[in-house]
Amino acid sequence: MTLFGFAQLCASTVVFILAASAAKAWTLAPGYGKLALTLALYTLGNLIMLRLIRDFGMGVAISLSAVIQLIAVNLVAFAFFGERVDAVQGAGILIAILAVALVTAGPYITGR
Repeated sequence: MTLFGFAQLCASTVVFILAASAAKAWTLAPGYGKLALTLALYTLGNLIMLRLIRDFGMGVAISLSAVIQLIAVNLVAFAFFGERVDAVQGAGILIAILAVALVTAGPYITGR
């Protein structure tokens, strides 16, 4: 991955975290401004993802983005919004992270 590609991946992650946070804020106190901001941020994040998909392929771009977002969104949900999960949900999150990591690394490990 190039430095520019890594920067795009970081940018999309930041935008999607902001979008998820705006969505959470909208659920706590709905309003048209928050809804418009949420939609605009998700649109921007997806436009960045389209560039990543073109540059790195759909599988790699979406897999990398998914695992990074999964971790980042949960950190924001726990740290800033005080959300909690029980043991089964926590195990599911960890398994999901492991699954996406394996899917992403699989071609490099098996040489395909």
